[in-house]
Amino acid sequence: MIDLYTWPTPNGRKVSIALEELGLRYEVHPVNIGEGEQNAPAFRAISPNGKIPAIVDREAGRALMESGAILLYLAERENRFLGDDRWQTVEWLMLQMGGIGPMLGQAHHFLKFNPGKAPYAELRYRMEAERLYGVLDARLADVEYLAGSYSIADMATWPWISRYEWQQMDLTAFPNLLRWYLAIADRAPVRRGYDVPGYVNDIPRP
Repeated sequence: MIDLYTWPTPNGRKVSIALEELGLRYEVHPVNIGEGEQNAPAFRAISPNGKIPAIVDREAGRALMESGAILLYLAERENRFLGDDRWQTVEWLMLQMGGIGPMLGQAHHFLKFNPGKAPYAELRYRMEAERLYGVLDARLADVEYLAGSYSIADMATWPWISRYEWQQMDLTAFPNLLRWYLAIADRAPVRRGYDVPGYVNDIPRP
């Protein structure tokens, strides 16, 4: 049994999707980040950085924070979803962790939640979102999934693309990315993982 501490954000959904894809038993502990529950001492003991998601693997007696580390841990624990080439999987996972997540997160901040307050920042992060969408689209012109076969790199990236509307992106302008996005959206484990810790909205579809 794995304890999952999470909230319905792209980072949180990465891990709930992975747990569903792996078919692992887990118990959900919602951490309402809007109410500041991530700062509670009990949660900070599990996740010193005070961010969701975090897990506790009861069998191994191990707590882990940081979504990328959790995905690698679960994939290696089960020896699944490591793609056709492990280092290629790590490469695309790191792009999500270091680029796609932080940059699209800034796009959410300025374009959705604070429009009109910082025109330079809005332009900067929308252009960077468009550039990153282009990187993914070019990659997916050559392969079905980011690391060849379906992997944790896809599970990490897909929840961020599912907020394309927040980023003011036209997903239909990136046909390879759109094909990938819809194929993953149609997976039953992804649909289940998307609704953890609870239903918020249907998966967006262009």
